[in-house]
Amino acid sequence: MQTARFTLDPAFKIGQVDPRLFGSFVEHLGRCVYTGIFEPDHPTADEDGIRQDVLALVRELGVTAIRYPGGNFVSGYKWEDSVGPRAERPRRLDLAWRSTETNRFGLSEYIGFLRKVGPQAEPMMALNLGTRGVAEALELQEYANHPSGTALADLRAAHGDKDPFGIKLWCLGNEMDGPWQTGHKTAAEYGRLAAETARAMRQIDPKVELVACGSSSQSMPTFAEWEATVLAETYELVDYISLHAYYQPENGDIDSFLASAVDMESFIENVVATADHIGARLKSKKKINLSFDEWNVWYISDWHEIENSDARDWAEAPRLLEDNYSVTDAVVFGSLLIALLRHADRVTVACLAQLVNVIAPIMTEPGGPAWRQTTFFPFAQAARYGRGEVLDVRVDSPTYPTEKYGETDLLHATAVRAEDGSVTVFAVNRSRTESLPLEVALGALNLTSVVEHSALADADPDARNTLAEPERVAPHTVEGTALTDGTLSAVLEPLSWNVIRLA
Repeated sequence: MQTARFTLDPAFKIGQVDPRLFGSFVEHLGRCVYTGIFEPDHPTADEDGIRQDVLALVRELGVTAIRYPGGNFVSGYKWEDSVGPRAERPRRLDLAWRSTETNRFGLSEYIGFLRKVGPQAEPMMALNLGTRGVAEALELQEYANHPSGTALADLRAAHGDKDPFGIKLWCLGNEMDGPWQTGHKTAAEYGRLAAETARAMRQIDPKVELVACGSSSQSMPTFAEWEATVLAETYELVDYISLHAYYQPENGDIDSFLASAVDMESFIENVVATADHIGARLKSKKKINLSFDEWNVWYISDWHEIENSDARDWAEAPRLLEDNYSVTDAVVFGSLLIALLRHADRVTVACLAQLVNVIAPIMTEPGGPAWRQTTFFPFAQAARYGRGEVLDVRVDSPTYPTEKYGETDLLHATAVRAEDGSVTVFAVNRSRTESLPLEVALGALNLTSVVEHSALADADPDARNTLAEPERVAPHTVEGTALTDGTLSAVLEPLSWNVIRLA
């Protein structure tokens, strides 16, 4: 096998990693909230109904900003239903997922959960711009953030939350380009509504950070035209444009699936180009950053098979989208993380969708245990070691043929340099059958030792963690990785996610 190579130099860097790159997403969908995060009758539940076993795993995962409450759910959401005494909260039909929403977990519980996770867990609140508009957005902003002395701020205090929630980051709707979205709009309609909402919110707080809806995927027929139209209305009023992308193998094509990050990087670069074009047209000195606030491996074809079935006929917290991830899925997932890090100069918010049970790294059983999926490990390692400056990685790699993307590098990699000068290399070997030798020139970085080489790989690429075998798959230590005379030498196992820490 030909050796893959690249050179690292501190003079050549992409940008600083924003902690928000390691965000996640909690939607009122399936069992993400109920029997996921919130289960008052669970043996580990605290006085607020939060599962302590799940909370421990969320902390271990290392998530930062957590987007809430949707997702498609938000386009029918009435925030007023989710506050005040639980016994008085109304039950509602959720059109997005054809479920019944009890509202037992609401705005206050969400903020309380974030505070339990830790100070790094920042709220990212989505606004309903599907069935609602400017007035309701302002009311929610006032209820959540105004200190006191107004009807809504004092109502929050009367509900038991004297201190403001301090929500800085707001999403101006969700996937408004999608015909599946309740209240779907054209780009012109949405752009005007987003602009007026943003302008009004800034009257309350000029420092609020706002995310405009971009395309739901690069494959949407309105892609790029949507971004251009929306940003023409909102460019000076918002801080981010959103991207959403999910990946699965199609027609059994695993080789193309392993190259999914090729599409993700293309998506990012095309949105950057579109945003910068609008900025140039408007003669603006401002740069719009990207919020990749939904991304994951998702077997969406399985969902479409039951989407219109009676199986989801207005049930409470039904089992939906509970994908069980394999080693192959985890390697693709890790490659998607690499793609995000490689564009850290413009992708400054990203949210893994979702956090618990629903296409999630953490799974639970009602009344039973919680466990880590295979995808848990790449995220936790990236969130822990991917802090600092992303160095420019340009690989010289052997390639392999894919049906969707043509000749594709077997090696997908990035590297992050921490404040103390240590470096972590994140690398994926996309070959399903062959190990991949790797050499990295490190001369200018003054590194002297390999702290650890960890890999997620398995002889069975379909191996998974399940309720019956919750610890079947975990990263293992790789022996033989060496740093000699300024050159790192390693061998990446077939179909593997690798974390190589250097000091």
